[in-house]
Amino acid sequence: MTATQDRVSSLREQLVAWRRHLHMNPEVGFHEHNTAAFIEAELRAMPGLTVTRPTETSVLAVLRGGKPGRTLLLRADIDALPIQEENTFEFASKNAGVMHACGHDGHTAILLGTAKLLSEHPQDVPGEVRMIFQHAEEIGPGGAEELVMNTPLMDGVDVVTGLHLNSQLPAGMVTVKPGAFMAAPDMLELTIQGRGGHGAHPEEAVDPIAVGAQVVTNLQHIVSRHVGAQDALVISITYFRSGTTHNVIPDSAQLMGTVRTFDPVLRDKAPKLIERVVKGVCDAHGATYDLRYEFGYRPLINTDWVAAQLKQIALDTVGEEHFQDARPTMGGEDFSAYLEKAPGAYFNVGAGSDAADSRWPHHHPRFTLDEASLETGVRMLHAAALKLTGPQT
Repeated sequence: MTATQDRVSSLREQLVAWRRHLHMNPEVGFHEHNTAAFIEAELRAMPGLTVTRPTETSVLAVLRGGKPGRTLLLRADIDALPIQEENTFEFASKNAGVMHACGHDGHTAILLGTAKLLSEHPQDVPGEVRMIFQHAEEIGPGGAEELVMNTPLMDGVDVVTGLHLNSQLPAGMVTVKPGAFMAAPDMLELTIQGRGGHGAHPEEAVDPIAVGAQVVTNLQHIVSRHVGAQDALVISITYFRSGTTHNVIPDSAQLMGTVRTFDPVLRDKAPKLIERVVKGVCDAHGATYDLRYEFGYRPLINTDWVAAQLKQIALDTVGEEHFQDARPTMGGEDFSAYLEKAPGAYFNVGAGSDAADSRWPHHHPRFTLDEASLETGVRMLHAAALKLTGPQT
């Protein structure tokens, strides 16, 4: 076992304690007041860090190393989700209707552990390491966008990285890939206006439910017939609400959905294709519509050379048996905002295991982590801090 592994192992109980405290006291985006205060207090107890609040509920710690080098930004998101937790362990959420169901409590504990290790030996660090504990990842337009646009956080940053704990990967596994990694998560809201009537006489009405059903079906033809098979596009209608009772055709129907793309050209094209389908179906059946389309986070495109260095860091840190080349995912991440300003890459650390009952999907009320993954995360971020602040190889 290396000296670094020994130091990380010595943090095991502290990492778990941090994660469980955060899990028990979750706060949703833009309301992480107690979370930010807790993080700030922990950081201020570490030597050699400059600690500030770039926004009301985000926290920045800066370590200036003992040798010349680059400036690296490490990021952890800190917000929770509006989900009622169904886990029954002793550190389950105390806040009704709010839960860390995506691993941000683990991300925060990992970055706190990384800050502690770096602060104990600043002479080993080239350049400067900025550690941002970011608010509101789960709420568009996202805390990263606010930090990038409204604060000097990215001024002088040469490279950026961060991680996501993934319950669908075995605990301790690390995955990364160059290029397109996570999709742009855009949103549509559609109201179909028909003409209500009696359920027994549909010929006298314009049924928005029947029209809406045709819209849902025909939107899938965009994916299968208007976009090349090599171009990733997902259109999912996830909300369809209409009507009040069994024998009344309603006046209108409301639909919502998500649209996921990697390619910027296809992303710009998608709303036009969607509106063409909606208009065609509504015109054919005598209905009208109101369509609102909202662009969310940008696609997350990893910089090739940073992804290559992270892969080598993983091979050196966790070994070939615990590394996989990642596959792209249609999930979205506001980490993409940082990549608009500096080269960087995002990677996964597995947190799933049967022993910890931690294979539940993200955003599920039973979601949890195998806490052994916290040590893997610290080892990766600590190694990345030492490697990515040095000369490019």
